[in-house]
Amino acid sequence: MATPVSAILKEDNSFLVIIDIQQRLLSAMPEHRGKAMVSQAAILGQVADQLNIPIVVTEQYPKGLGETVEVLQAHISSSNKIEKTCFSCADSKAFMSSLRSSHRRQVVLTGMEAHICVLQTALALLAQGFQVFVVEDAICSRTQQNQDNALQRLRQAGVIITNTESAVFEWLANAKHSEFRTLSKLIV
Repeated sequence: MATPVSAILKEDNSFLVIIDIQQRLLSAMPEHRGKAMVSQAAILGQVADQLNIPIVVTEQYPKGLGETVEVLQAHISSSNKIEKTCFSCADSKAFMSSLRSSHRRQVVLTGMEAHICVLQTALALLAQGFQVFVVEDAICSRTQQNQDNALQRLRQAGVIITNTESAVFEWLANAKHSEFRTLSKLIV
C-alpha cells in the first residue's frame, strides 16, 4: 500500500511560483481583485524568501506585457525570473530545470490569469506527479466567472486549493519556529 501524501505544505518541500504578475496584464484585471492578488502574492514571496523556499517568477512575453510589478520585485530578493511565451510554465525548459533541480515536490502557484496560465501549469505539473497547491486569494482572472471555473476544474483534477494564511502557517508549522514572530506579522 502506498504511503499517503500529506496535504499540508512543508517548508522543506515547497517551491513557490509567481505566474505573470506583470504591469500591463494587471491593468486588465478588476482593480480591487488585482490589488488583493498582488498583496497576497507579495506576502507569500516575502515569507518564502525568508524561509529559503525557492521562488520562480515567470513573465509572459515581457516585451509586450512588461515586467513583474515593482511591489513584488521589491519584496522578493531570491527569486529566479523566467521569461516565457508558453501558457503552461511546465512547457518552459528553464522553469522545469529550476523546479527539478530544487528536488521539491510541492508546487505552490500564484498569479494570473487563473483560467489560462495558472490552470495549465497546475494540470501539467499534476500530470507529472507533483503535488500542486493553488493559492485562491493570490490568483486572478479578468472575470470572476473564469476564475471560478478554473478553481472548479482544478479541484476536480485533484489540485489542492489553499489561501495565503494557510500556506504561511503550514510553512511555519509551529509558533516556536524561529521566524514565527516576524512572519506572522505579515498576515493582517
